[in-house]
Amino acid sequence: MTPLLRRLSLLALLFTAELLLITLRLDNAALAGQSGLLGLIGSQGALILRAAVLFPLLLATFALLRHRHQLATTTPPPLHRPFLAGHFAALALFAALATSLYFGSPSSPAALVWLLSGGAAILLGALAFLPLTIWKSLFLITRRLWLLCLALTLAVCFGAAPSRQLWPLAAHATFFLVSTLLRLTGNSVVSLPASLILGTSRFSVEIAPQCSGLEGMGLMLAFGITWLILFRRECRFPHALLLLPIGLVAMFLLNAVRIFALILIGDAGAEQLALGGFHSQAGWIIFILVAAAFSAVALHVPWLRKHPRATTPAENPVAPWLLPLVSILAAGMLSRAATAGFEWLYPLRFFAALCTLFLFRRSYRCLDWRLSPAAPLAGILVFLVWFAFDHLHPTPDVPIPPDRWLWLSLRTLGAVLTVPLAEELAFRGFLLRRLLSEDFEAVPFHSLWPAPATPRLWLALLLSSLCFGLLHGAHWLEGSLAGLIYALATGWRGRLADAIVAHAITNALLAVLVLFFGQWHLW
Repeated sequence: MTPLLRRLSLLALLFTAELLLITLRLDNAALAGQSGLLGLIGSQGALILRAAVLFPLLLATFALLRHRHQLATTTPPPLHRPFLAGHFAALALFAALATSLYFGSPSSPAALVWLLSGGAAILLGALAFLPLTIWKSLFLITRRLWLLCLALTLAVCFGAAPSRQLWPLAAHATFFLVSTLLRLTGNSVVSLPASLILGTSRFSVEIAPQCSGLEGMGLMLAFGITWLILFRRECRFPHALLLLPIGLVAMFLLNAVRIFALILIGDAGAEQLALGGFHSQAGWIIFILVAAAFSAVALHVPWLRKHPRATTPAENPVAPWLLPLVSILAAGMLSRAATAGFEWLYPLRFFAALCTLFLFRRSYRCLDWRLSPAAPLAGILVFLVWFAFDHLHPTPDVPIPPDRWLWLSLRTLGAVLTVPLAEELAFRGFLLRRLLSEDFEAVPFHSLWPAPATPRLWLALLLSSLCFGLLHGAHWLEGSLAGLIYALATGWRGRLADAIVAHAITNALLAVLVLFFGQWHLW
């Protein structure tokens, strides 16, 4: 990665993290019914924000693809710290005014100052990472791409409303496909085309426009275009373009199969399962399977490739660090899809991670598994942080019957053994070091902290911790603090094992609260 591209990537990561932190608590519904500037923010704010994120992302992507060699010759100077301080000051004003607008008494003058402070934060942040002269040269190099990326951004962000006119047509097509599948089973079919209600005599559903399959097709189209752009040098065109309509048709047909399966599950008497976990997870599982098939076909079918694939592909250095966590997330999707209320297949996550860790066991021998006093101290500190946040936002408990002792045992083993290993390998072992260098394996753990605190190191610490926090959903703030503490524990003696043990101690203490004090909401 060139110095300029690395600097632009860090700027993009900083803006993305700040955007997530600010918007997680803002809901434009609070501005409903307002007029003037406030009304514009309430009605179009989400689309404008989406466009503001998508436009630079598209521009950076296409600029890298078309002008990589020209951009490689530019070396940016060090960060401009006064501008960076001004960026954070403007951002603090932006956040304070956002609280007043969304949770207080909104006014148009305050909204105008709010927008200006946000613009100032963006401008100062951009100038802190790159001087104005480099921005001018970037504009001259990529000037033809600006209009293209702007047109694509407007089409994606503001073209969604016109595309919704196709929802009723797609919903009726899905209705016809599901109805045909139901009739093939020999069941008595309840079919009301006017209201799009379809099912059997015991269970029926309404095929809403959102369930027509168009959203999945749009997601698949975005994935396919991105994939073909990234791997354009390996694909044979126009042959590879055939994958796009095939992927879209597959998503549409499998969406009908999903609704068909949902009706059969409900007809069998498992209404809660059909409308609960299966309904919420099956669509994502289908997308992942179609995307994986898209990638596999593009990489292995000779007719679609420019060059024959090597018979012995090189080992992927990222796999041992990420696949344990990926296996837990994939198993979680499957277990939630089979859940009506209680997630009885949760132990599937434990066994999936255990198998993956065993598969890559040789890759972990290079780690220093000695422990330092930082491990238990960090684990206890994170536990206290989590306990304190939990008391600030109490959650009702849903007790688990004690006769499910096998489930409880495997749940505890997963929390104390496989989850700490998988998450620390992914976030502290890979992501944190990858933010510091493209060759992440060359970054020693002892260089994380208390090494000289460069802006890039702090940015890597904060971003990796934020990503770790977002993995914990509503507990993202305490999760981010936990990730930062685990990262500092890793750097204290340069051992990832310290973070793994600290994480295990935290989860073990939380398990004690759950099992012996009835704090079931912590799970």
